[in-house]
Amino acid sequence: MAIEGVEQPEILEINETLRLRRYDGAADFAFAWYQDPELVYLVDGVKRPYDRETLYNMYDYLDQHGELYFIEARAGEGFAPIGDVAFSRTDLPIVIGVPEYRGRGVGRQVIQTLMDRGRQVIQTLMDRGRQLGFPTLGVREIYDFNIASIRCFTACGFAPVARTDKGWRYEAKL
Repeated sequence: MAIEGVEQPEILEINETLRLRRYDGAADFAFAWYQDPELVYLVDGVKRPYDRETLYNMYDYLDQHGELYFIEARAGEGFAPIGDVAFSRTDLPIVIGVPEYRGRGVGRQVIQTLMDRGRQVIQTLMDRGRQLGFPTLGVREIYDFNIASIRCFTACGFAPVARTDKGWRYEAKL
């Protein structure tokens, strides 16, 4: 479900090898990602793998409160999902679920594309925020121990604005 009053595109191209594909209700392939206790720790601050109900509840929530995309990488003639990212007024959670793609700048490319695309295409997520009158784009919380996410978001113009129990809330001005 797109943000009310704004049409969500099916595909947002990042480059020739990466793209974002709109969530369509199918996510069984992502179940393996959320079985990794270290990944879940970075996302939720606990090392408890998801069951399928938790996975779909999370995706349904994110989809109902903004725009949810799967990050896809070129695989042969097509694309294969490697992570997920959601956009809402107050949060921008991003997960690189396939370990081979972690630490390779994929998250940064996704965020930069979402932020910079406004110069190229009106359907960028940052433009969506501007269209809806959002003064800032926020990330609800990045845990202090999630160094990769801290580096990724600060490199993309986000700054810590408020302390949370386990980390900081981040914002980028639009």
